[in-house]
Amino acid sequence: MRRAEFLKLGVALSLVRAGAARAETFPNRPIRLVLPYAPGGPADAFSRAMGRAMTERLGQPVVVDSRGGAGGVLGMEIVAKAPPDGYTIGIGGTGSLAGALSLMPQMPYDPLKDFAPISMMAAVPEILAVNPGLPARSVAELIAYAKRNPGKISYGSGGNGTGPHLAGELLRLHGGIDIVHVPYRGAAPATTDLVSGQIQMMIGEGPALLPFIQSGQLRALAVTTRERIAALPDLPTLAEAGVPDIELMNWYCVLAPAAVPTDRLDLLRRSVTEALAEPEVQRVFATQGASAAPGTPEALMDHIRREIARWGEVSRAAGTRPG
Repeated sequence: MRRAEFLKLGVALSLVRAGAARAETFPNRPIRLVLPYAPGGPADAFSRAMGRAMTERLGQPVVVDSRGGAGGVLGMEIVAKAPPDGYTIGIGGTGSLAGALSLMPQMPYDPLKDFAPISMMAAVPEILAVNPGLPARSVAELIAYAKRNPGKISYGSGGNGTGPHLAGELLRLHGGIDIVHVPYRGAAPATTDLVSGQIQMMIGEGPALLPFIQSGQLRALAVTTRERIAALPDLPTLAEAGVPDIELMNWYCVLAPAAVPTDRLDLLRRSVTEALAEPEVQRVFATQGASAAPGTPEALMDHIRREIARWGEVSRAAGTRPG
């Protein structure tokens, strides 16, 4: 009898251990992917395409949760303060991880300490565009008009501290012009107001502006990248247009809260890397004028450090002021 009881006990303990192992399997519930921008912009398209491909690999839904505001800072604060269990990850970028530091001395997180790097995600060209109602068909004409009409041109961005905001401040500095910054909760609402004429100018992501440029609702003046872009081969770079010191390629990456277990980070990293290699995901990125750009966590952290230093210098040189 005693032997039989021990056997039963052993079987029961094995079942308990097996159940516990199943309960600890990661992931065993949906993963939240925090998008710190308003829906409808390029980052939204990137995140949803990547999330669908990750879902297939992880066997659990990867749900995009849009939490726009403060140039991405509000959403990234959610990620930084989430439980470090791997079930909350987020999309960081130029503004939320680098540019905002120059405008928010009381940042709610430390970009270098409060996140675990997963992978770079995308690189996106920026375009200087104006509403057709503005009588400027070149960067030189824009600067000349702004000098004749100080304070009359408003330019939009996805929020304070974002790359487009700081690029606009650089244009203000190097052009010797007085233009007014208007921050939005993301690229989509800023683009809407640019098309309607509520603001007159924007240095925005190519994917968001391109359809309106092609339809004639907006006029493109220059691209902020080092080289011209395939989508608009006749559009000059800012350097070619006479403003050589402004170069901007917006970027997005995937991060988790600090202290997520290494095995879970490794699984998330593999799923992101494999997702970005999917032909359908690359097609979505290409239609948005962007390129998928996966990389190692070490390379990502080095990039963030360089961007913090770069945009800090830009902010000081331009005398950046909150919009």
